[in-house]
Amino acid sequence: MPVQRFRNVAFILLAACLLLAPPGARQLFAQSKADEPYEPRAQEAILIDARTGRVLFEKNADLAVPPASMSKLMTMIMVFEALKAGTLTLDQKFRVSEDAWRRGGASSGGSTMYAELNSEVALEDLIKGVVVQSANDACIVIAENMAGSEAAFAELMTKRAHELGATNATFRNATGLPDPGHTMSVRDLAILARYIINTFPEYYRYYSIPEFTWNKIRQQNRNPLLKDYSGADGMKTGYTKEAGYGLIGSALRDGRRLIVVIAGLRSINDRRQEAQSLLDWGFSQFRTMDVYAKGDRVGQARVWGGTARNVPLLVGDDVKVSLTRQEKELADIKLSYTGPLLAPVSNGQKVGEVRFMVDGVAVAEVPVVTGGAVPVENSMWSRAIDSVFIMVFGS
Repeated sequence: MPVQRFRNVAFILLAACLLLAPPGARQLFAQSKADEPYEPRAQEAILIDARTGRVLFEKNADLAVPPASMSKLMTMIMVFEALKAGTLTLDQKFRVSEDAWRRGGASSGGSTMYAELNSEVALEDLIKGVVVQSANDACIVIAENMAGSEAAFAELMTKRAHELGATNATFRNATGLPDPGHTMSVRDLAILARYIINTFPEYYRYYSIPEFTWNKIRQQNRNPLLKDYSGADGMKTGYTKEAGYGLIGSALRDGRRLIVVIAGLRSINDRRQEAQSLLDWGFSQFRTMDVYAKGDRVGQARVWGGTARNVPLLVGDDVKVSLTRQEKELADIKLSYTGPLLAPVSNGQKVGEVRFMVDGVAVAEVPVVTGGAVPVENSMWSRAIDSVFIMVFGS
């Protein structure tokens, strides 16, 4: 019997030779309901669990609205993917064009890193300019150097965003500056934020930098969560007159990360309070519980042709889940493995998976490994008897 650390969890052993569903088939953004309602002041809002993608709260989450500078997450995804693919390097120099200098520089009156005309700036400094200072000049420089023009870069952004699941996103520029056709939903932004956090941990660290100095001008990160919210380490603010005040925030507490996206607020103070309130609500409503510890026994598998008929199955890693009281009533644990196992079986051999399910949706998954070694049985007579048992009884 499996080790269970809380009540109201049913253990289900799936049939042998069960085919496991690929990760892409999981419903990563299935909605769950909280124990207590939350009424945000934001016109659009969403709160998700970063690990599983479960939506904890949403309001007008699929409405396409002007995202302002929050759309710069997609600009950075294009850069991070190129860095990971090896087509760009952090020390690579990009030239500052006159267009980038005029439309994104100091004379534009918008967010800028004050890059000088015709200068060459290392890509890593441009990244810091975009992430910390929300620099429009840095965005345009990146777009022009990567795609030849900002318009061409925006088309690539739209295509890639749709591939990542941000299907309501349409980009007309790399900056998020006002354009009637440049829109996204808060769900789109949550998807992109989660993608960055989970796929590019080596670059996500830029989002927690408190300040950045370029051209002898020091500027503070505008994310208010970094200053006074426990566990906050990202990501991006946004504001235009058309969009209002918005924020993408992420915080990690007790091993559990939440991502919040809010838009359409009336003031900087409303934005800060709303983001903190929604994160507080999420952390209070959805508690992290230990289901299994690494090495816990979850069952046993039949072994064919070995010196032992069975081998213990152990959890290969800790299993922690975040649930409401209501969700605990809907929770199941499913063990799947391909069996019977054929000897020889080595200790610690991965043979299957344990999935923690809530209302039919996988919210956690860890490997199952063997808890011992089973050598081959040298006796042909014993192996023959084993074969008969398996054919007749299936185990």
